[in-house]
Amino acid sequence: MQDRVIYYAVISEFSSREQPLGVFRRTYTEAGGRRDEVFGHPLVWERSSMLASAERGDMQFEFVEIGEDEANRIVERIQAEVGGAGTA
Repeated sequence: MQDRVIYYAVISEFSSREQPLGVFRRTYTEAGGRRDEVFGHPLVWERSSMLASAERGDMQFEFVEIGEDEANRIVERIQAEVGGAGTA
């Protein structure tokens, strides 16, 4: 069984579905674990508890499930806006 990855657009009051703040990914590992990471303006994937907080009722960010292709386009847009090349 392969790891399963679900991607989300991260939306705040200052962003939109069309121009999200960042991308979030939740990876379910073969071993039964889970890893949550966000890609934003530091231009790297970093561990994050943002989605877990939202699941507990924190409404600071909205998470909209998206496909991998859309997630990659958002990552590329963020990289271009910030003017660097991150890791995907």
